[in-house]
Amino acid sequence: MDEIVSVERLASFTKSIFLSMGCSEKDASLACDVLIKADLRGIDSHGVARLIGYVRLWETDRVNPKPNIKVVHETPSTAVVDGDKGLGLVVAPRAMEIAMEKAEKVGTGWVSVKNSNHFGIAGYHAMLGLKKDMVGIAMTNASPLVAPTFATERMLGTNPIAVSIPTNNQPAFVADLATTTAANGKLEILQRKGDDAPLGWIQKSDGSNSTNPNELKEGGALLPLGGDREHGSHKGYALGSIVDIFSAVFSGANYGPWAPPFVSFLPLPENPVGEGLGHFLGAMRIDAFRPADEFKSHMDNWISRFRETKSVEGKKVLIPGDPEREFETERSRNGIPLNAKVVADLKELSEKFKIQL
Repeated sequence: MDEIVSVERLASFTKSIFLSMGCSEKDASLACDVLIKADLRGIDSHGVARLIGYVRLWETDRVNPKPNIKVVHETPSTAVVDGDKGLGLVVAPRAMEIAMEKAEKVGTGWVSVKNSNHFGIAGYHAMLGLKKDMVGIAMTNASPLVAPTFATERMLGTNPIAVSIPTNNQPAFVADLATTTAANGKLEILQRKGDDAPLGWIQKSDGSNSTNPNELKEGGALLPLGGDREHGSHKGYALGSIVDIFSAVFSGANYGPWAPPFVSFLPLPENPVGEGLGHFLGAMRIDAFRPADEFKSHMDNWISRFRETKSVEGKKVLIPGDPEREFETERSRNGIPLNAKVVADLKELSEKFKIQL
């Protein structure tokens, strides 16, 4: 049975935990905002359910609560940022700010990040561009849990891609997707509920199909978007590879099987090839291509026409961002539902830090 918690109560608790870790007021507010936004938008796998994981990374000295985030290389339109082992929830928005500052000056801005950690939902960082009338792009590499097509070895992360595009009167276009059939967080939700995973999400250690949501703990692997070669998993594998290269090979972060695990109890890979996790952020000024109002008017037209698409019986064609926007409206009003396992984790943090939930 889910427990419904008000947004205000959950945000106050979450921010207090980050403050107790030693984060500044500004960084604690930002990190909290990223997690709460995930829960509001219905992406429960990346909301406060992740809070205990960040605390455990901090306890093992893998997260620096007071990072000195700095640019270590740049051109007028690009930069490499060193996150100084900071929370990705804080490092990525700062990198996006730098990308937008560059876009304001020269039309587009591109920032690759090293020495960071898990950054929450990619959509949060991409959507920052909307405030500046810019297209926003965000991606990150992640713990190696994904087997390339025909492989049994875990080589890539779920490596998400998010793109936000401004509009005039229609809600913004916001695509936020993993390059796997399902993100690892979706398996964690199934584990909490005691449900099986659909075929095509995960494989056993020998490469055969599995519906066991705990398969990763037994040496199995997530599958690239598509599930198998016949359904296009080679395309998901290619997309995940692009994210890995842009996020980590560009920046000097760890890539492929060397990417550090999110869970603190697993050791860091031996002989690292870089520093921490990597992200890639981009911002594009609309008027670098055509007048902004003209573009946004056509985006409204694009969205309106797609909403009118003939659909199968009982279904409707959605625009990327529609489901999350509906979740956000409903949960802002009625509160955020938390699974019993998540509530138990939050109560553990409540007792550890003597902070009332």
